[in-house]
Amino acid sequence: MVALRKVMSTFATGVTVLTVGGDTPHGMTANAFCSVSLDPPLVLCCVSGTARLHKAVVTQGHFAVSVLCAEQEDTARYFASRERPEGKEQFASVPWLPGPSTGAPLIADALAWLECEVTEEIEAGDHSVFVGRVVHADAGADRSALVFHGGAFRGLSHGAANGRVKAG
Repeated sequence: MVALRKVMSTFATGVTVLTVGGDTPHGMTANAFCSVSLDPPLVLCCVSGTARLHKAVVTQGHFAVSVLCAEQEDTARYFASRERPEGKEQFASVPWLPGPSTGAPLIADALAWLECEVTEEIEAGDHSVFVGRVVHADAGADRSALVFHGGAFRGLSHGAANGRVKAG
């Protein structure tokens, strides 16, 4: 729906890379991610039913989230491309480390990381909403965030809370 796409482009969102470990690891850029609860610690992500990551999350029962910084726009574009290789090869050109709880790839130098065990899958239209219980959380260096707004990636400066935004 064109009107919905236009309206949603006005909503600025953070940019993450969702990943799944196992024998055939996979990653995908996503901005449909948010916190659900602090007690218990729950987050959610939305994944298209036709996305390769969808099957991987269902099969492995876990996912990891790397919250990207402004300098990682190339990483966001890479994991959004359908041209990247599948499996372990897609991580060959991207610095990453295995998550301590699930082994899922965590993107190096990201702002923060979460590892989650899926507690619920809710079918919603052409997507699934995966609710995950956070089993590991860590924050990296205090840097600018990568956001998506108006169909473009942008860097959000530290001063954004004071109304200052730096376009990336």
